[in-house]
Amino acid sequence: MTILQASVPDSLARQVREFAEQEHVSVDMIVSIALASQVAGWQNRDTIAKRAARGSWEKFDRVMEKVRDVPPLEGDEIT
Repeated sequence: MTILQASVPDSLARQVREFAEQEHVSVDMIVSIALASQVAGWQNRDTIAKRAARGSWEKFDRVMEKVRDVPPLEGDEIT
């Protein structure tokens, strides 16, 4: 394990301590979970951006031209 040291606002530290106590886990666990979640979000954003860069409106239009022009099924209507 690596030890990281960070400065956080007092109010946030208090919230984290209260939440950790409420959930019966350590502050370290709460911080680790929150950090992992945020890093995963950043990675997903980057992955989506890379995939979007590979796309093109021309390809999208070609695919959409293949969609049949029929009314939506009952319950699928936009209201």
